Amino acid sequence: MTLGEILKDLLADNDMTQKELAENLNIGPSTIGNYISNYREPDYKTLKILADYFGVSIDFLLDHRASPAISHAEDELLRVFRLLPNDQKALYIGQGKLFISHNAKKAKAAESKAADRKRKYKKQDS
Repeated sequence: MTLGEILKDLLADNDMTQKELAENLNIGPSTIGNYISNYREPDYKTLKILADYFGVSIDFLLDHRASPAISHAEDELLRVFRLLPNDQKALYIGQGKLFISHNAKKAKAAESKAADRKRKYKKQDS
């Protein structure tokens, strides 16, 4: 993802306009527009200001990971998790565990079905 796409997502998540962001950070609205359109890139100081304002890391803004195993989606999950109140964090974790359990059951059913087919074909070959 580009910085502009990430900024658009952050604005949408915070129900905020480019103009509001510009006013809140004391940055020209056209400058914010240029970042979002990917015509310009912010300097280090502005990256720090943007990261602090949205409560994300500079790496998140730049879609940069030190480890190739981590995706932007994982960064987004962590960002969302950190923004939730504690009671909602527990629900968020519970939902994730339900997905894991559901996927494990689906995989087990698929394995069982494949084993049944294999036994059926072995029987026919005999």
